[in-house]
Amino acid sequence: MSRAIDVITPNSTNQDVLDNCFPVATSNLDKCELPEKGIKCTWLGHATCLVQFDRISVLTDPALSPRCAPVQAWGLPKRLRKIPCPVEELPPIDIVVVSHNHYDHLDYNTVKILNERQGSRIHWFVGLGLEKWFKDMGCENVKEMDWWDEHELPNKVKVIFTPTQHWSKRTAFDTNKTLWGSWIVKGPNHSFMHVGDTGYCQTFKTIGDVHGPFDLAAVPIGAYYPRDFLRVQHVDPSEAVQIHRDIKAKKSIGIHWGTFELGREPFLEPPRKLAEERLKNNLDKDEFFTTNIGETKHFFAS
Repeated sequence: MSRAIDVITPNSTNQDVLDNCFPVATSNLDKCELPEKGIKCTWLGHATCLVQFDRISVLTDPALSPRCAPVQAWGLPKRLRKIPCPVEELPPIDIVVVSHNHYDHLDYNTVKILNERQGSRIHWFVGLGLEKWFKDMGCENVKEMDWWDEHELPNKVKVIFTPTQHWSKRTAFDTNKTLWGSWIVKGPNHSFMHVGDTGYCQTFKTIGDVHGPFDLAAVPIGAYYPRDFLRVQHVDPSEAVQIHRDIKAKKSIGIHWGTFELGREPFLEPPRKLAEERLKNNLDKDEFFTTNIGETKHFFAS
């Protein structure tokens, strides 16, 4: 059972303290079966989620290496919570959606291993300008999309790319050369939105009006301080709740926290602030929730 939103946790990044108050659930995801009904979500840390519904498995922002950096042998930020399972043990993946090309959302080694093991079964969905990067990696079935583009797969699953307020950069010479955004995956029975990385903007109301409601959304809640610098690119928990409402999500999971130190807020502050915002907005704790890394939630099964 997750303790991440139920207790006042220390602000330390000491591993013994974190192991006690924010443990990583070891997942046997290679044995994780698709749900017969409903929607299952496993948070793998930061912005990486495994979401399963309507006989498909969706992976968001593949980044499961020790560092979110160009070189894994050195550099920061370093992952402060271990991954719940190796990339090799992920179940068969049908769809991978990539919000943008920052290293904490798109990791070379994760993509390399996924492609080597699962190859052409995966459909990769990326923003404009990113197709070449994936093709150079040997990935097949890469679909590059602009904002508001839609693509339907043969199994009646529709993938839609929608705007966010962010930016892109992977080298010193490619700032904003590729497009960032959020992703919607709609099946015959259920729908999911991966918000990705964003500052708050009115576009989320448009997304909710045009494509909502959603059964589940993955909404960022961390890396928001200092606000004068990060407000335009990262929402805080208050703005995350507003996005939850704007897009008309039935349930949302808080992501983009508890993995890397990217903001200057205390490491485990985001879920505490989210709990405060839920109370202010009269939201049930199961409507907008957080989990421990590796923990699986199953909704709408009955």
